Amino acid sequence: MKDQDDQLLGDIARRNWVVLTGLVLLSLLWRSAPITLGVLSGGLVAIGGYLWLQHSLRGVLAEPSRHSARSFKITYFIRLGSLAAILLLLITVAGVNPVGLAVGLSVVVINILWTTLKRLYPTRRQ
Repeated sequence: MKDQDDQLLGDIARRNWVVLTGLVLLSLLWRSAPITLGVLSGGLVAIGGYLWLQHSLRGVLAEPSRHSARSFKITYFIRLGSLAAILLLLITVAGVNPVGLAVGLSVVVINILWTTLKRLYPTRRQ
């Protein structure tokens, strides 16, 4: 990967935390612990899934062989199953609000949209 691509991935990873913090602060306006816990836990799950995917992709791109592609597919399904189990536990056992959880899960999507708009419409610096 190019340095610019590595920098972009690092920026997205750091900005995920900024977006999550903003969403958690906004959720405090509802004064509901299940909503705030849902936003926080959904954001942590989304960021964890993003970091896991990033790690897996770096491994495949570092060693592009048939074995690494098969390994990526296996870890993809393990990651998907793990995230589904975590979400199930958060809703059924922890009692987080499903709407708050959905908002928290959108952290990475919001961040990628933000990054795309920043790249499409760069600010002019003098």
